[in-house]
Order: sequence, then structure tokens, then C-alpha cells
Amino acid sequence: MCSMKNIYAIIGLVSSSLNFSCSEFLDEKPDIKMVVPKSLTDVELLLNDYAAMNMGYPLLGEWATDDYYLTKQSWEAIANQDQRNAYIWKDEPYEDAVQWQRPYKTVYIANQVLEILSGLPKTGDPPTYQRVYGAAHFFRAFAFHQLLEVYAPAYDSSTAGVELGIPLRLSPDIDGSVGRANLSDSYGQVLSDYRIAISNLPGNEGRKGQPHKAAAHAGLARAYLYMGMFAEAYLHADSAIQLSPELMDYNKLKETDNFPVPRFNGEVLFPAMSTNAGPMGFTIALVDSTLYASYAESDLRRTIFFRSNAAPTGSYLYRGNYDRTSAQLFVGLTTSEIYLIKAEAAVRVGKSAEALLALNTLLKKRWELNSFVDIEEADAGRLLAIILQERRKELLFRGRRWADLKRLNTEGAFQKTLVRKIGDQQYTLEPNSPKYAVRLPESVVRIGNLQQNKR
Repeated sequence: MCSMKNIYAIIGLVSSSLNFSCSEFLDEKPDIKMVVPKSLTDVELLLNDYAAMNMGYPLLGEWATDDYYLTKQSWEAIANQDQRNAYIWKDEPYEDAVQWQRPYKTVYIANQVLEILSGLPKTGDPPTYQRVYGAAHFFRAFAFHQLLEVYAPAYDSSTAGVELGIPLRLSPDIDGSVGRANLSDSYGQVLSDYRIAISNLPGNEGRKGQPHKAAAHAGLARAYLYMGMFAEAYLHADSAIQLSPELMDYNKLKETDNFPVPRFNGEVLFPAMSTNAGPMGFTIALVDSTLYASYAESDLRRTIFFRSNAAPTGSYLYRGNYDRTSAQLFVGLTTSEIYLIKAEAAVRVGKSAEALLALNTLLKKRWELNSFVDIEEADAGRLLAIILQERRKELLFRGRRWADLKRLNTEGAFQKTLVRKIGDQQYTLEPNSPKYAVRLPESVVRIGNLQQNKR
């Protein structure tokens, strides 16, 4: 078996050059053959690297959302200029390439695993081979979709063939650059990888951080939702719930804990964490006051998710992180999100009864015992609005808001102009602004010869 020290050394070396020409970064090309993993055990260990595969997903979009605000003092204290600019939608070139590179590190490892598997016999340990093969496709799909949500425009089937997507690196070859695929092909790759994952992953996975069949259905449901393919989103959300229906009862959580939501709880289908939380950090990000006021007194999320803040008076901090940390945001897949996807997709395809059942099933686990009264709404339009509001209340600080704003802005009824105030200065972000496709880092554009997002 290849030394894991050597495996991680080569991964660290190549990850810095992803999407760039190798010669730009390396004076001498490393002899990869000397350190590359070769066995099924080796590649399984690669996918078990939690820091490489489950962490480091981009937050540039979330920093620009309306789920939180900063005081003038907190904003001015942020040292990172990209973070300051993202908060006020200032269209300056981004220099920090980490948020772009980290998901591509995950993609690189997944590609390396798939290439090694292609040279190994399937007969040695068929169940392990199949599981690792499915997991590699899952990780690649998840990473690609995370990048698309930040750096690509909202999906529209009528324009996806000409809109810019992302570079689709499908092999571990680090020589040369790969241009940006169109949005249609980019999402097509995400769908393809998730489908392969569904066909190969086991129904259950005891190891934390590793995907299983329900997680792959959940990832596919999420992708279909953002593509506006609601019938497909409904089917895969339903499949995920059939395999893994568990919801936490918030009545059993301890609101006296600093972070009341347990890590790796039964709702977590696939754990994933962002890069550094930056302006959305636990100590400085103040929950939008209108959003906080929307929680009913008997809604336990009001106390589980939030902690009152001394100053400014009447402000609240978010503490509902599903990883029990303040350093990064949880951006993974959970059953709570999938119930909401099922509810939204159901009402959009004329299945209001199924939508109500999914929504009420979730909310019963979020309210005080015997206090929740089932929602009964016959009008599909009003029910959709209720579901979207509950989606925002359930999934805040979970990496969903930026992509939700982007897709919902394409519907007139749900368009929203975002407003920030820093002292006397006011900033706005209009619906369907090209800024919803975040600028690529300038170093990535320059060295990789990639096309920048239009403005």
C-alpha cells in the first residue's frame, strides 16, 4: 500500500495548480508515479480524508445574502478585502483563490480515485469497489454543484447552452488548462455523477463523512430544484426520505448549550463545511431582524437557532450550526432540507396534499409539544409562499440562501432587492443582477485563461 504521507503530499502539491498550467506553478514536474496510490485500500483512504473531501466549500455568495447584517464597526474591522467587498456587492476583482481551488481539490481526488479504479479488477472486493466508485462520483458532483451555485448564473433551460458554467475537470491530469463548459453541460455533469452514485452507493454508511444512496438522491433533488425541474426534484426527494426519513425532535435539544444541535445528528445525510465563515462568524453576524421576528413564540427554532446579543439591543446571533462550530458554516445535505424540497416541488407540480404532508411533518418536530396546528392551505400560490418562507427559516446560515435568491429572482412573485447600510451609505443588489454570478478570482482567470463572468 502506498504511504499516506506521500499520497497527501502529492495532493497538496497539485491542488494549488488546478485549472492552471502545471508549468506555471512547478519548476520541475513531480514524478507522480512514485507516490500515486495504487490499491483499493489506498483510494478508500483518499476518500476518507474528511478535511479534503468534506470541508472548504465556497461562501462568497452567502456573504452577500440578506439572512444577516453587520454593524459598521464589525464591517470595518474585517481585514479581508474580498469579504468586505462581498458584503456590499462591490464589484472589485477578487484575489483570494482559495474558495475556487478547494472544491477543485476535492474534484482532483475524486478523479484520481476513478482513474485508479479503472485499472483495478472489480472481482477482488466487489462491494468495496462499487461503494468507492459511487462515492467518488458523489464527491465530484457535490463539489461541482457548490461551484455552480456561486460562480454561475441562475439556470434557465432556454439559455443554459450559451451561459458560462465551470471548468469540468474529469481526469487527474494537471497539465494544461480546461475552459469553462456551458451551464447546460455543467449541470448535466452534476446530474450524471449523482445518478452513477445512486446506482453504486450502499443504502447505509456507518462511517461519518461518507455518502450513501439517500445522500445521492438528496444531492440530485437539490440540483433538480435549482434547475427548475420540479417533477424530478420531487421524485428524488421522496426517494431520499424513503431511505432516511429521520428528523430531530427539537423538544429534546438543550437550549442551554452553546450549540444545541448535535454534530452528525440523524438528519445529516452528508456533512460538508464551508471555508472560514468570515463575516458570517458567530460573534459578528447579526440575524436579520425581520427574519427573526417571523418565528412564532412556540417555534423552538427561535431559541435553538439564536442567542440574544448584548449590543445592539434587540439583536441576535445564530448558533444552530449542524457541526457545532463557529469557524465554518454547515453546507451539507440533511433530511430537513429534503422535506422542504419535496414540499416545494410537490406544490409546483400540483401535488398540494403531498406538499402539506411533507411541510407539516417537518414543522411538528420544530415546535413545542402539542402547540403546532397543521397548516391547511388550499391555494397553491399561497402554499408555495408559505413553503419558501419556512425554507428560509429552516435553512438560514446553511449555504442555501444565495442560490435560492438567484433562482427565485427569475420568478416575478419572489423577486427581491437586497439593501445594506454601512453608516450613512446604502448599497443595493437588484434582482437578476449579473453579480449573482460571482466574479472568478483574477489569478484563476489570468493564469488559466478563463473567461470572466460578464458584467
